[in-house]
Amino acid sequence: MISDLKRTIDQVSREKGVEPQVLVSTLEEAVKAAARKKFGPDYDLEVSYDVEMGEIEVFEFKEVVDEVSNPALQIGFSDARKIDPDCELGDSLGVKMSTEAFGRIAAQSAKQVITQRLKEAERDVVYDDFKDRRGEIINGIVQSFERGAIIVNLGRTEAELPLKEQISKESYRQGDRVRAYILEVKRNAKGPQIILSRTHPNFLAALFENEVPEIADGIVEIIQVAREPGNRSKIAVASRDTDVDPVGSCVGIKGSRVQAVVQELRGEKIDIVAWDPDPAKLICNALAPAEIIRVIVDETNHSMEVVVPDDQQSLAIGRRGQNVGLASRLTGWKLDVVSEKNYTKALKESYSALLSIEGVGEKLASDLYHYGFRSPEDITGVSASDLMVIAGMNEEKAQALIDAAKAAPPVSFETGSGDNSVEGTAIEDNHDELEPADEQP
Repeated sequence: MISDLKRTIDQVSREKGVEPQVLVSTLEEAVKAAARKKFGPDYDLEVSYDVEMGEIEVFEFKEVVDEVSNPALQIGFSDARKIDPDCELGDSLGVKMSTEAFGRIAAQSAKQVITQRLKEAERDVVYDDFKDRRGEIINGIVQSFERGAIIVNLGRTEAELPLKEQISKESYRQGDRVRAYILEVKRNAKGPQIILSRTHPNFLAALFENEVPEIADGIVEIIQVAREPGNRSKIAVASRDTDVDPVGSCVGIKGSRVQAVVQELRGEKIDIVAWDPDPAKLICNALAPAEIIRVIVDETNHSMEVVVPDDQQSLAIGRRGQNVGLASRLTGWKLDVVSEKNYTKALKESYSALLSIEGVGEKLASDLYHYGFRSPEDITGVSASDLMVIAGMNEEKAQALIDAAKAAPPVSFETGSGDNSVEGTAIEDNHDELEPADEQP
């Protein structure tokens, strides 16, 4: 072994980012493998690194015996005394071997083991470096393309930006810079597999965290994000400080902060919404700039009927239902956007249908409507206890009402547009379910 082995280990450790002890262990293992290749598997060998001398030492151990039956593991007493005059029968005598005796083939074997172990050590270092960075934004260079995926050079390793995690409107060429969100870090035989994303809702949240100091400091919190990558997004924010406007903080002076995010996302439109614990108020914020006349909340079906002026229905719904769809996903509620004209028509039809039930007057019809009963069929489909939420209603009256509803003539009418109903699912799972509100004017 070379005399400046210690200097070489220190240099490789710095360049590869591998701990010196890992290199030493690898070197010891490689030399032991080379020694066994040279002398065979029967020998009792021990390899160690002498830190002070900066060299690898190989010792061959043999048992001191009277009569040698296995030369690989035994040494005669007289020969042993020539090496160590103090040895006794039964002792294990260690003799330092010359590493130069391993020969060219054995040295090549040692080199292969060192190279393989070094690669493994490098992969472990890269994995350890990235395994806790999930959720961060990282910069890289487009290196190549594989079956639609973009291979991104991160310097010490590569990452993959799969086709499904790319924004459809974007295109890249080799050598382009790309900024993405670390979605997942896996360990496999070929090394760490780092999966990137530019479509994930948290990528948008992370971009805002980088641009808005109030978010990084924890004063402003991103509650929910809904995205149609490359087209439009909605982000709901709240402030822990009443003196700090969460929407204004995200917009920035003259829109500088939000524009920085829009530019990174190649023009994706971003609506910044003030979070409100009242879901009806949150819906009004999320559907802006459309004016909301009324919100009717259905707790049972976790849905809302949103009434808007006739001339703003298309604005509230958005192109291809995009605005109402994002609002639904942002809040987790199913939304049905209805024009004021259609709502008034449905309201009249519902009152007429309820008034057609024997014994139901305007006051009871109003109470029934308030609790979500819009037709005789709605009443016949529930039990007496379900109707007892209405003031003044006891079990006897409730059962009589159900019987009367069954006898009422069937009514057919539309309660909304139907085509404007959108099912919403929450993007994040770390927030409590919203408490439904009553009808909001």
